[in-house]
Amino acid sequence: MQHGQSLARQKTIAAWLYLISLQYYVAQLVVAAAWNAKPGYSWGNNTISDLANTVCGPYGSRQVCSPLHSWMNASFFVLGLTMAGGALLLSRALSANRLARAGFVSLMIAGLGTIIVGLFPENTISAWHIFGASLPFFLGNLAMILLAMNLSWQARWLRNYTLLSGVVGLFALGFFISNHYLGLGLGGLERVVSYPQSLWMMTFGGYLLVQAKRSSHE
Repeated sequence: MQHGQSLARQKTIAAWLYLISLQYYVAQLVVAAAWNAKPGYSWGNNTISDLANTVCGPYGSRQVCSPLHSWMNASFFVLGLTMAGGALLLSRALSANRLARAGFVSLMIAGLGTIIVGLFPENTISAWHIFGASLPFFLGNLAMILLAMNLSWQARWLRNYTLLSGVVGLFALGFFISNHYLGLGLGGLERVVSYPQSLWMMTFGGYLLVQAKRSSHE
């Protein structure tokens, strides 16, 4: 009984950690609103990391100036912590087989990569920034595919949503790496690569809480 209660507690804590991912989107809206480079922050042409750039001036082909860059870097750091922490707890509570465990481990590594992104903004040590971003871009999306196929207790709609999220993210990553932005712009396509996993985390977290509430009433 105690073991079962412990697992239930771990799932609940992980669910709330995943729901904290909402801060990532709030931070982008707030930091983008304070943008101080002309012609303004472009959700299509500017990357997410431009919001965390610590200087004002030209960066690549873009003008950047983000007075609240420290907020965005803190948001990356918190997102990484919640991603890794939630995956660690769920790997203990939900890993029914090796592939499911591999999915959660991939999410943990993706979370560590996101922490690295927050610690090394794009204009500092770019190699570390790129390395950090590559982990959630690849492993985060791959993790969702692994989990969709190996957590059979999920509702069918959630399995399908999880699989679709991972597939869309990986396909978008292929186009992103090859510099084919599909008319969405650099920042627009980057968001198609990046957003599916944090949106999935919030969805999965909400699903776990609903399941926990139902179980408590049975």
